[in-house]
Amino acid sequence: MVFCKFFSSLLHFMLPRKRPVEGEVVEGGTGGSLDQLLNKKHRIGCFISSSEAPSDTQTATNPSSNSENATGGEIEIDGITGNTNSSLPVSMVLGNGNPSDIDEDLHSRQLAVYGRETMRRLFASNVLISGMQGLGAEIAKNLVLAGVKSVTLHDEGTVELWDLSSSFVFSENDVGKNRALTSVQKLQELNNAVVISTLTEPLTKEKLSDYQVVIFTDISLEKAIEFDDFCHSHQPPIAFIKTEVRGLFGSVFCDFGPGFTVLDVDGEEPHTGIVASISNDNPAFVSCVDDERIEFQDGDLVVFSEIKGMTELNDGKARKVINSRPYSFSLEEDTTNFGTYIRGGIVTQVKQPKVLDFKPLKEAIKDPGEYLLTDFAKFDRPPLLHLAFQGLDKFVSVQGRLPQAGSEEDAQKLISLVSEINESSGDDKLADINPKLLRHFSFGSRAVLNPMAAMFGGIVGQEAVKACSGKFHPLFQFLYFDSIESLPSEPVDASDYRPLNSRYDAQISVFGATLQKKLEEAQVFVVGSGALGCEFLKNLALMGVSCGSQGKLTITDDDVIEKSNLSRQFLFRDWNIGQAKSTVAASSALTINPSFRIEALQNRVGPETETVFNDTFWENLTVVVNALDNVTARLYVDQRCLYFQKPLLESGTLGAKCNTQMVIPHLTENYGASRDPPEKQAPMCTVHSFPHNIDHCLTWARSEFEGLLEKTPAEVNAYLSNPSEYISSMKSAGDAQARNNLERVLECLDSDKCESFQDSITWARLRFEDYFANRVKQLIYTFPEEAATSTGAPFWSAPKRFPTPLQFSVSDLSHINFIMAASILRAETFGIPIPDWANNPSKLAEEVDKVMVPDFQPKQGVKIETDEKATNLSNASIDDSAVIDELAMKIEKCRSYLPQSFRMKPVQFEKDDDTNYHMDMIAGLANMRARNYSVPEVDKLKAKFIAGRIIPAIATSTAMATGLVCLELYKVLDGSHKVEDYRNTFSNLALPLFSMAEPVPPKVEKHRDMKWTVWDRWIVKENPTLRQLLKWLADKGLNAYSISYGSSLLYNSMFPRHKDRLDKTMIELAKDVAKSEQPSYRRHLDVVVACEDDEDNDIDIPQISIYFR
Repeated sequence: MVFCKFFSSLLHFMLPRKRPVEGEVVEGGTGGSLDQLLNKKHRIGCFISSSEAPSDTQTATNPSSNSENATGGEIEIDGITGNTNSSLPVSMVLGNGNPSDIDEDLHSRQLAVYGRETMRRLFASNVLISGMQGLGAEIAKNLVLAGVKSVTLHDEGTVELWDLSSSFVFSENDVGKNRALTSVQKLQELNNAVVISTLTEPLTKEKLSDYQVVIFTDISLEKAIEFDDFCHSHQPPIAFIKTEVRGLFGSVFCDFGPGFTVLDVDGEEPHTGIVASISNDNPAFVSCVDDERIEFQDGDLVVFSEIKGMTELNDGKARKVINSRPYSFSLEEDTTNFGTYIRGGIVTQVKQPKVLDFKPLKEAIKDPGEYLLTDFAKFDRPPLLHLAFQGLDKFVSVQGRLPQAGSEEDAQKLISLVSEINESSGDDKLADINPKLLRHFSFGSRAVLNPMAAMFGGIVGQEAVKACSGKFHPLFQFLYFDSIESLPSEPVDASDYRPLNSRYDAQISVFGATLQKKLEEAQVFVVGSGALGCEFLKNLALMGVSCGSQGKLTITDDDVIEKSNLSRQFLFRDWNIGQAKSTVAASSALTINPSFRIEALQNRVGPETETVFNDTFWENLTVVVNALDNVTARLYVDQRCLYFQKPLLESGTLGAKCNTQMVIPHLTENYGASRDPPEKQAPMCTVHSFPHNIDHCLTWARSEFEGLLEKTPAEVNAYLSNPSEYISSMKSAGDAQARNNLERVLECLDSDKCESFQDSITWARLRFEDYFANRVKQLIYTFPEEAATSTGAPFWSAPKRFPTPLQFSVSDLSHINFIMAASILRAETFGIPIPDWANNPSKLAEEVDKVMVPDFQPKQGVKIETDEKATNLSNASIDDSAVIDELAMKIEKCRSYLPQSFRMKPVQFEKDDDTNYHMDMIAGLANMRARNYSVPEVDKLKAKFIAGRIIPAIATSTAMATGLVCLELYKVLDGSHKVEDYRNTFSNLALPLFSMAEPVPPKVEKHRDMKWTVWDRWIVKENPTLRQLLKWLADKGLNAYSISYGSSLLYNSMFPRHKDRLDKTMIELAKDVAKSEQPSYRRHLDVVVACEDDEDNDIDIPQISIYFR
């Protein structure tokens, strides 16, 4: 990606625009009434009554400004799918969805997850967060980044040194100040479009009416029940969330009131299939083409369209799927008397809303129902923690304080209270309350640990978004979690828990001072400084990792900050756009903890930077934390960690999903041991001639964009820079690719050459005709609608779609917009000034009308590729060399008319600049092609997601992933945990779903009395000769028949001449055979040896490192 540092002149356009709000931020006192600050939008009562397809672009608007509707009167929202026969009254915690401006440059990755309508609802939502210790700060950060309308921070307490273990918004200078007031500035920097206010006096129930969502992180059970009763019975209901983090234990409770409607339960696109046949049966049997698996489940509702023959199914009625299989399903429908299916058809899932009736806290605490399970190895843990948190609440109400760390007396009191509650539980009484676990719960109950705050900040932040928008399925209703395995594996003396009057005292109260010292002295390598990297740096700084005199953290990232990063990479600000990510992130992390010993580099990690990240660098590391966004880099780092036997903590996110993987030397398999299958690519002939979905159209559009505006101009420049050498190389190649290159260069300098902006308009208009009219006419001339294959089957059978040529019209704005983008970009490549009227559609239409468009004449014998296995559409011919000679002569002639200094200006695709016309052209190309083939079109934003290969991303899943990894980091740095103590996690916050499991151990290889895994590396010292190495292996019962170094074969027993090499040292062989000079920092070389045992069975042995220094 290319970034420019010209932002000073464009700053006005690049910075987030502040959405207009009423009033000002209130700090101090009671904070005033939020109604005086904002136009409050209440939960909308609505009727679900439409059977249309779901769309996140449909807006729930308040059609009236009268007081009845403004306070939640019933209105009807059309376009919510799934109920076709009845009107079901429901209510939702939604803003009115007024179409506030969405800064798509800033929020593009979040828009890819939520869609515009969800974002608009967020923009209209007011949230209260009570309790501004570490957990409250994390929740606030995620909601401010998400872009809610307002966040009110409530806290009556003052900052303590203790709080610095978990909160990134506090510094030592803030000790003694009000927590809420102190938090405002740093949170406001994250998003200036969110109104942040404070409350510093006791809350009243009535005050809660100002909000759609209220979140409490530090509240007594009695008070929580009182507030929740008010929220539950309020009209419309107010979403209530109670959450706590107590050491390594955490809880969440959600009550979104009665009749809460979930508009989209999972956030996934509706599944579709291409129909191959439908039977006239009861039930009807539907088969789909085996292009890809269909994802329908029994009970899903689907609608049909474009069916030929059995047209009764095109009525838009939703029908139920039964007996679903990978490529077929049955339909709960009698089609016996329907017309006979002929061909064609699309079947699409209808996503249905879901209505949830939440129980209030006073009922749920006694009858919690099913808990959301996070770890199947702890299936019996949630009921115990349900009692433990109640017991802790009772302890505080009796003692007036939380238990002291390391206090056995306090622990016993808590255990007794939990036992009493358990005894009074009747049929729900637990057989074992696990006093050992409760003891740990008591010891750490006063501490808010940063990794736990980060994890629960992500979970709760996402629940708040659900409450505001109806997007994704809420937590229903309790979640309990613990990471007790993160504690030191050996018992900790009570004295080790004593506070040291340091910012890490809360963490010390859970883990002890010994482990804290290990954290501070760690040598850590963080690879990547994007969304994950920013969160990791914040967590590690608060934990004190690499903050000691012997500690050091190295972070590297070769990328620079762009505007779209600001919505989730929270260490960056708008004034950092264009600066190096790693440098800015390191500087920001130092403001969180000035003791952080951090070095920022701008190097990509790979083979080309092994002089920077050399052997000594890797050998000195304690642990590596990956924060990468691509598999190639992950695999390289994995191999380095495998080679140097370093722990690797791996994580990744995709929208609301996240996963973590622990790679621990000798305990687990490595990252590269198991890989996802490669993503399926559409056949080239499908993309070029037979597209049947918008992805195919966008893939083609981006390919054409790069070919026309980047590759061809670059090819022209390569020719003009050194004509004789270029022509010589093309003649030497003499193949179809060389001929194609020369044809493109000639076309660019001859028939398609532009000298004025009118020429660019002419070029764009003729391109339109070529792409969307002439090529389609040629295709259907070659393959008419009634054409058949060699087997007699219809050629235009599913998934092929019969196309229709487009007729250009200046009255069609989409046609004019394509011409506008294409002509402007074409002019750029030729360095032609762009006139002021170029983006005026009416003026442009006048100029387009002047273009003479020749009539189309079909060609005989045109070869159109239909083989799905073909990888190249350029066919070689026997006369390529002759054609190349002729092309070279014509190009030379064209060059003679050019100024000597003439060069073209290739346009490199940049998706995140909405003013550069790149996405306008790609979206135009794709949508016109989609129109040819009757494929649904997409807007520019959706086109950007697909063509720009944008990875959907939100702050909540990122925060959760890094919190989970840092809980594992405690285990790594403790250094003596077993594999069963570690956890790999997959989570989907949209569902919500948590799946934790022990890592897979590495595969063990055995030979004689030896065994090894992928983690082992055999070492041979003293620079042995080849003969000595072979004997060393023979003594182990291994007969080496091949030895290679890199891509060079140093020895093969089948080659007699290789016996002459037996008395040379291995370093000499590497130098003589592989022509390899070892750098001064390298003390060994690595060889791969193929061996057999005495029975001629191949034995897969570890890599061998031969030390020569």
